[in-house]
Amino acid sequence: MKKNKTTQNMSSLLMFVFAVMFLILSGRFLYIQGTAEVAGISLHDWADKKRTSSYELQAQRGTVYDRNGMELAQDRATYRIYAIVRESYTSDPKEPKHVENSQETAEMLAPFLNMETSEIVSAIEKAKDEELFQVEFGVNGKDLSQEQRDEIENLKLPGVEFIKESKRYYPNGMFASHVIGLAQKKEVVTKDEKGTEVKEFITKGVIGIEQQMDDALKGEDGRISYKRDKYNTKLLKPEEVIKEEQDGNDVYLTIDQKIQTLLEDAMSQVEEQYNPERMTAVVMDPNTGEILAMSNRPSYNPNQIGNVENWYNDVISSPFEPGSTMKIFTLAAAIEEGLYNPEEIFQSGKYRIDENSSINDWKIGGWGPITFREGIQRSSNVAAAILAYDKVGPEKFYEYLQAFRFDQPTGIDLPGELVGKLQYTYKSNKITASYGQGSTVTPIQQMMAASAIANDGNLVQPYIVSKVVNSETGDILQESGPTIVGNPVSAETAMQVRDELETVITSEKGTGQMYKLNDYSLAGKTGTAQIPDPEDPPYMNGNGNYIYSFLGMAPKDDPELMMYVSVKQPELSGNELGSEPVSFIFKTVMENSLHYLKIEPDNVIKEDIHTVKIPEIVGVSLSEAKERLENYDLQLVTIGTGNTVKMVDPPVNDEVLPNEKVILLTDDPKMPDLTGWSIRDVMRLGHLLNLEVEIKGSGYAISQSIEMGNGISSKNQLVVEFVPPNKEIDSNNSG
Repeated sequence: MKKNKTTQNMSSLLMFVFAVMFLILSGRFLYIQGTAEVAGISLHDWADKKRTSSYELQAQRGTVYDRNGMELAQDRATYRIYAIVRESYTSDPKEPKHVENSQETAEMLAPFLNMETSEIVSAIEKAKDEELFQVEFGVNGKDLSQEQRDEIENLKLPGVEFIKESKRYYPNGMFASHVIGLAQKKEVVTKDEKGTEVKEFITKGVIGIEQQMDDALKGEDGRISYKRDKYNTKLLKPEEVIKEEQDGNDVYLTIDQKIQTLLEDAMSQVEEQYNPERMTAVVMDPNTGEILAMSNRPSYNPNQIGNVENWYNDVISSPFEPGSTMKIFTLAAAIEEGLYNPEEIFQSGKYRIDENSSINDWKIGGWGPITFREGIQRSSNVAAAILAYDKVGPEKFYEYLQAFRFDQPTGIDLPGELVGKLQYTYKSNKITASYGQGSTVTPIQQMMAASAIANDGNLVQPYIVSKVVNSETGDILQESGPTIVGNPVSAETAMQVRDELETVITSEKGTGQMYKLNDYSLAGKTGTAQIPDPEDPPYMNGNGNYIYSFLGMAPKDDPELMMYVSVKQPELSGNELGSEPVSFIFKTVMENSLHYLKIEPDNVIKEDIHTVKIPEIVGVSLSEAKERLENYDLQLVTIGTGNTVKMVDPPVNDEVLPNEKVILLTDDPKMPDLTGWSIRDVMRLGHLLNLEVEIKGSGYAISQSIEMGNGISSKNQLVVEFVPPNKEIDSNNSG
């Protein structure tokens, strides 16, 4: 009886406990049902999040163009590959949607991804073991081209899919790289409307125009979300929400692709031949301040970033002691003050600063008693010192240096501009400032100052952004124009300075004879700047241990172009002069650019260089087109097997120089042999055929990704490798 009672009590206790637990659980379920919350988390929101899939609609970054509409930086479609490994994703075994055979799939993918077969198999099998839905293949599976994606898709591998992305691409490679700059993807952590952290990659400009105009170029990403099942398939009622992306605006530069190409090719040749420590060059329209070309060496290819020697745009970011090009402004100050008499005699050779120090001309002992005109022609330091210190006076001369704005930045629309420093404390540096020693300036400061000499006394601000355009509507959102920022000298003074500087080129005594142009009068000044030596002050010695430079403007009476070139520490041999690499760059670019701009020659000293106007040949038979061109000294290249000319480059009515490459496009175009072609001609071909062209290297073409004779489609990407002249091919074969 006692045992039954105990059992009865235990049973009652257990029933009570179960009753309490039932009431608690029931109450909890009723609470959850009524509030739809667990631990403060809304079940509606949790379920909605689980059923919702979302992804970005990536905005396209704006395109950077040259002044004539040539693409300099653009977004290019790339693809990221992934493999679906979950077997349950396949609903019909006859049409598998996942990777069935890891080994076979890996063997097919390995050549495209530059991976070992075993690596791909390992990645797929590991994802299967971890019951993942899909697997990617790291950096090897990213940035695939349209052509690579198409080739892989043609293999029809089950489970292999692609995600389309965009990558910043620079069609011309090293072309104006310090100007255009670089945009790269950066990881950014933001929060959505619910406060949840979201990691995303955005393309951001880090240097050059890409950085300067980042706000205009970047655009705004959109987003799409929808309800889906566990296989990421949309539900019948997906409740789709779309926020449209807004593409970035397009930016047009003042850079001229043809002039820039002339500059890049000339600098590459000098780099190959002389291996200088540094080079800078800039071409400007002195009437407007538009920068038509700008380049530095060492440079880099923004498509293939490796060990970059120099990120700085030295034209705007590297102040240095400029040397004798500063005598231009010493001469201008003396003329403006009415204190320059070109026929006045002075004693060259040495100028005594005080009892213990003096300055010397570059030729020991000088040239004896000479006129100030001859002093300018011979680049006499003593002539500059007398003009600045004894005639104009140090205080007044300093005012002129300020009027030419050597004490402040130019304000050019590029990031990273630095300003030089005028050392003007002691008598010695007040004197040496007259011939460019002691004080520092940048090349762009010299260009802006010299614009007053070329442009009748008007100092114009240099600029490089021409306009900003809405990429969808074509509306101009921002437009730049000439800005006059000072008038340090009169138009009469500017003209007289140009007249005197012309004699630096034309006189037998002038240091600038090597820079004489064939068809155009030229005013300019040479410079040979000493380089500070930190180990054995004050300056380096020895052949080639200088910065050789030239600043010139042409035609002399009404300059249309102005150019500055500097070459630091070229490797000279034998009797070579430091001015030789500088003059090669200057003359090549200036002469050809003036002809390209159709500036009327004013100083023809050789037989006239005739130009050829492309006749009306579009729509005529190929044989007739060749007949019309046969009497001209042109290189004809026929693209295609058709009998009728569909397009021609250069276009009809364009005037071209002799030996220009003329491309005749007919039906069914085939890829020609590009060996020996210049970068400029390859880019023309790409533009004509609507091809994406990737440039590797500089100089002249030695290999191409699309073989000669293959068909051409606008979906193709053409990769061409170039080498400097005299390295692999004879540059005389180029166009």
